[in-house]
Order: sequence, then structure tokens, then C-alpha cells
Amino acid sequence: KSSVQTIGEEQIQNPYTELLVLKGHQDIVRFLVQIDDCRFASAGDDGIIFLWNAQTGEKLFELHGHTHKITAIAPFSSSDVTEEKTHLIITASADRTVIVWDCTSGRQVQRVSCFHSTVKCLTVLQRLNVWLSGGSDLCVWNRKLDLLCKTSHLTDAGISALVELPKNCVAAAVGRELIIFRLSASNNGSEGWNVLEVKRLVDHQDNISSLVSVNDLTFVTGSHVGELIVWDAFDWTKQASECNFWDSSVHPDVQPEIKLSQSPNETSVQHLTSDEECVFAAVGKGIYVYNLQMKRVIACQRTAHDSSVLHIEKLPNRQLISCSEDGSVRIWELREKQQLPAEPVPTGLL
Repeated sequence: KSSVQTIGEEQIQNPYTELLVLKGHQDIVRFLVQIDDCRFASAGDDGIIFLWNAQTGEKLFELHGHTHKITAIAPFSSSDVTEEKTHLIITASADRTVIVWDCTSGRQVQRVSCFHSTVKCLTVLQRLNVWLSGGSDLCVWNRKLDLLCKTSHLTDAGISALVELPKNCVAAAVGRELIIFRLSASNNGSEGWNVLEVKRLVDHQDNISSLVSVNDLTFVTGSHVGELIVWDAFDWTKQASECNFWDSSVHPDVQPEIKLSQSPNETSVQHLTSDEECVFAAVGKGIYVYNLQMKRVIACQRTAHDSSVLHIEKLPNRQLISCSEDGSVRIWELREKQQLPAEPVPTGLL
């Protein structure tokens, strides 16, 4: 009996079902971002951002403003308790602009276009009330879109991913290197900031394609050749590593299956997200759930899409969303767990 649950099989421990397939994009869909409990946004190579109702699949808005493909997206809502909460997102494009959008009205709020290269990733540090853009360099901005500071030129290839770490640090993926930066406010009383490079980690064998913070103690990186590395978020030491973790033949208790072909598209860890216990990984056309304590895949859907899955996002209402090169967005729902009283079984997700 396979301990890995797969959608579509007749099985008791398969609590995920596909709810909706959302169509609308005219090209590859690369990014998803949660707005609130019932809304999310998708974006990709058609340059349009779609806002969706996660419950019904209704398209709420089409956001037009970029002239080239979207290269990054992040939630941008204010954490100021004195203000009425506004749901904002921030997007970057190959047109070298960054736009802040109001998700309630569908309108542009702010725009900045002083970039010398394409912004490839965005992350918002709510605690410090700043946001970061990563491209050929790393820039720190305030919420008014004023540039506070930036690093020198890091790479022509660009920073491919960013993740917030404790102690005012961030990890940036640059090729196969992981660069740790520390942010510090200037001492002269101005709103200036400094960005200091504190460490370079070169444990990956190939380019890092994804980064995710699991909890306050741990973050995880994935690479183009199927590596998964678990890191300590405080001292940046390697806690565990896997290669081809998604390959069922690695685990003897799993029934043998036809192995994936070893083309880069099939092995690359395109995106990671987490629920603090498990890491959800987009690899090839599939979605894999890797339990950090058990150190193995506990669930998977090997053909979640017709083409490579590029981004996955968890919603708080027991749902998962995914998007793909095939131009579709899919919503999956987690039903109640059904444990057999006679035997303990791993949580079957997807």
C-alpha cells in the first residue's frame, strides 16, 4: 500500500479534490498571491493581473498597467493599526516599472519606474515598514516608494528570490549562491537604511529557483536540479538536504512508478510554500508535499497541470491554488482528514 497519496485514486486518505479550473490568462501564469481569506491574484506573461474570488472562481478585476510580462508580485497591505486596512498588492514587470494596486477598486495607487534592470522579486518587511526589490541589485524602499538605499551591482542574472529572516536579515538567491543581507537603520536620525552582506552560502549544486520561510526557525531552498535544503534561520547552517525528494523510487515503501524524465523542466523545484509543518513544492507538472519532520514526501499530485507548475499558494480556508505554463489557475480543497482507527497513516494531502 503506497504511503503517498495521489489525486484521482480510490483512497480513503485523499482529502484534496480539485474544485475549479480558472481560465482567463492568454499566456503563461507565473505568480499567485493571497489578498485575504477569499481573494487572490494571478499574473504572468500577458502582463495582466487577475483578481479572483477563491470561493466561486469569479474574476473580480483585470488590472492593466504593465506593458510587458509580470516578473514579481507581493501583498502590500498596511499593517498600521491606526488606519483602516486597505488590501494592496505590488507588482513588477519586464517594462521596468513597479505598481501598487488597490484590490478593492482595481485601481493603480502608486507607480515607480526608475529601475535600470528588471525587478525579479519583491518582498515586504512589515515589521520594518519597508519593502525590497531584487534584480541586478537589492533595493530598500519605504511605503511611499522612496528609495532608501541599495547594494552595488550584484549580478547580471539578477536576484531570483528573496525571503525574510530573523534579526533584520534577508536571504537572496543569486545563481547557486544564497547571500545573507542584514538591514540596519542609519544612526543620524534620518529615514536612511544600510544593507550589509554578511554571508554567502554555496551548498547548492545548481541555480536556486525558490525560497520559503517555514517558521521563525527554519527556511527552505530549492534548485533547478531537484535539490531541497533546510536551513536554520538564525545561524544559516544547513539542517537537512534532499535531492530528487519527489522521486518515489527513493522510498522503498512506495510502490514503484514510471520515473519522471530527467529534463530540467521535470526536475526543477519551481516554487515552494509552507504550512510550518510541511513544504509544498512545485516540481515539473506536479505538486509534492514534503514533511520536514518525517523527511519525506507524504502526498503528491504528479500531474496537477498539463505543463510545468510555476507557483503554488496556500489559502487559509483549507485550499491550495496553483498556476502553470498551461495558462490555467487551479483551486484545490482539503476535506476533513479521515484517519483509520486501526492504523496511523500520514496525512494525505492533495
